Amino acid sequence: MVNKETADDKTLNEKIAAMREGGKILGNLLRDLKAYVQPGMTGKQIDAWVRQEILARGAEVAYDMLDEKFPGAICISVNDALVHGAPTDEPLEEGDKVSFDLDIYYKGYFTDSAFTMIVGRKGSPAVKKMIQVTESSMWEGIEQVRPGAHIGDIGHAVEAVLRKGHLGVIENYVGHGIGKTMHESPEVPNYGKKGHGYKLVEGDTICIEPMSCLGKPANYVDKDSNWTVKMADGSIGCHCEHTVLVTATGYEVLTLAD
Repeated sequence: MVNKETADDKTLNEKIAAMREGGKILGNLLRDLKAYVQPGMTGKQIDAWVRQEILARGAEVAYDMLDEKFPGAICISVNDALVHGAPTDEPLEEGDKVSFDLDIYYKGYFTDSAFTMIVGRKGSPAVKKMIQVTESSMWEGIEQVRPGAHIGDIGHAVEAVLRKGHLGVIENYVGHGIGKTMHESPEVPNYGKKGHGYKLVEGDTICIEPMSCLGKPANYVDKDSNWTVKMADGSIGCHCEHTVLVTATGYEVLTLAD
């Protein structure tokens, strides 16, 4: 008879090893994407490059596996688009804000990461500040991760940074667990109360992904694409994300580049 504890440990070790490898592939791909994007490129051109790169690096296109297939390999959300942006034929312009959100599938496991950038060298100071504050909120949330920490600890930390930066806090889209499937329990909101919610344990893998905006947080799904989430007041949205492993003593960010 197989010892259940030994079998569980083996499965967990296989999960962590695969997600470490997949996370590194994803982190390096997004690093290279940031350098690749230039004014004049269209979303569909960038999407084709990303698809090619995912396959060339030995991974699989995760968005092809959705029950309701997404029209692309990566989400590309421009200006007033917040998340889930469907790639289009519209060229990116100097100074545009663009958020890239990418899942990949590798050795049976998913990893997920996102970043927001300004296209070219010019850009609104307010948008640059929004990106900086939102990234800071993500890292503040990540710093809370350890065995015994609550999901509310993460959300509270993220929200505090966003509100101090006078940004709108998106509440109807949240982070999540990840592993054998793209979205697993627990949900990881970008707001919360310390000491509340699911208590993390060693081996958990979660996605922490703050979303913010320069205006009011109300948003809607664009009917033309049936995917792209836009800000209701036309303001600029922002999104960043990492996949994080809960270790024995704290955390490990799996989706960093080399």
